Amino acid sequence: MAITREQARELLDAVPDDRLADVAAALEPLVDPMLVMLMNAPEDDETLTDEDLAAIAEGKADIERGDIVSANDMKRRFGIA
Repeated sequence: MAITREQARELLDAVPDDRLADVAAALEPLVDPMLVMLMNAPEDDETLTDEDLAAIAEGKADIERGDIVSANDMKRRFGIA
Protein backbone atom coordinates (compact mmCIF):
# COMPACT_ATOMS: atom_id res chain seq x y z
CA MET A 1 0.00 0.00 0.00
CA ALA A 2 1.51 3.27 -1.11
CA ILE A 3 1.15 6.19 1.25
CA THR A 4 2.25 9.77 0.88
CA ARG A 5 4.11 11.76 3.51
CA GLU A 6 1.01 13.93 3.82
CA GLN A 7 -1.11 10.88 4.63
CA ALA A 8 1.50 9.69 7.11
CA ARG A 9 1.49 13.12 8.78
CA GLU A 10 -2.32 13.02 8.99
CA LEU A 11 -2.08 9.69 10.76
CA LEU A 12 0.56 11.06 13.12
CA ASP A 13 -1.58 14.09 13.88
CA ALA A 14 -4.44 11.77 14.84
CA VAL A 15 -2.35 9.89 17.38
CA PRO A 16 -3.09 10.95 20.98
CA ASP A 17 -0.18 12.61 22.78
CA ASP A 18 0.05 9.79 25.29
CA ARG A 19 0.77 7.33 22.42
CA LEU A 20 3.55 9.32 20.72
CA ALA A 21 6.23 7.23 22.43
CA ASP A 22 4.71 4.18 20.73
CA VAL A 23 4.89 5.93 17.37
CA ALA A 24 8.53 6.85 17.95
CA ALA A 25 9.36 3.27 18.96
CA ALA A 26 7.74 1.99 15.77
CA LEU A 27 9.43 4.51 13.47
CA GLU A 28 12.92 4.65 14.96
CA PRO A 29 14.03 1.26 13.59
CA LEU A 30 13.02 2.41 10.12
CA VAL A 31 15.30 5.46 10.13
CA ASP A 32 18.24 4.45 12.33
CA PRO A 33 20.81 2.82 10.01
CA MET A 34 22.22 0.64 12.79
CA LEU A 35 18.78 -0.63 13.77
CA VAL A 36 17.91 -1.28 10.12
CA MET A 37 21.12 -3.29 9.77
CA LEU A 38 20.35 -5.28 12.94
CA MET A 39 16.77 -5.93 11.84
CA ASN A 40 18.02 -7.29 8.51
CA ALA A 41 20.88 -9.34 9.96
CA PRO A 42 20.57 -13.10 9.66
CA GLU A 43 19.50 -14.97 12.76
CA ASP A 44 22.37 -16.43 14.75
CA ASP A 45 21.94 -20.15 14.34
CA GLU A 46 25.14 -21.30 16.00
CA THR A 47 24.67 -23.66 18.90
CA LEU A 48 25.98 -22.63 22.28
CA THR A 49 29.26 -24.24 23.28
CA ASP A 50 30.02 -25.56 26.75
CA GLU A 51 32.17 -22.46 27.22
CA ASP A 52 29.21 -20.23 26.26
CA LEU A 53 26.92 -22.03 28.67
CA ALA A 54 29.50 -21.73 31.47
CA ALA A 55 29.85 -17.99 30.84
CA ILE A 56 26.07 -17.55 30.92
CA ALA A 57 25.84 -19.50 34.19
CA GLU A 58 28.64 -17.38 35.67
CA GLY A 59 26.85 -14.20 34.67
CA LYS A 60 23.58 -15.38 36.19
CA ALA A 61 25.40 -16.29 39.41
CA ASP A 62 26.96 -12.80 39.50
CA ILE A 63 23.50 -11.27 39.17
CA GLU A 64 22.07 -13.47 41.93
CA ARG A 65 24.90 -12.40 44.25
CA GLY A 66 24.38 -8.74 43.32
CA ASP A 67 27.91 -8.64 41.94
CA ILE A 68 27.01 -6.25 39.14
CA VAL A 69 27.85 -2.74 37.95
CA SER A 70 25.15 -0.49 36.53
CA ALA A 71 25.46 0.95 33.04
CA ASN A 72 25.63 4.45 34.55
CA ASP A 73 28.51 3.42 36.81
CA MET A 74 30.38 1.98 33.81
CA LYS A 75 29.84 5.17 31.85
CA ARG A 76 31.25 7.20 34.75
CA ARG A 77 34.24 4.86 35.08
CA PHE A 78 35.07 5.31 31.41
CA GLY A 79 34.27 9.03 31.34
CA ILE A 80 31.37 8.83 28.94
CA ALA A 81 28.58 9.89 31.30
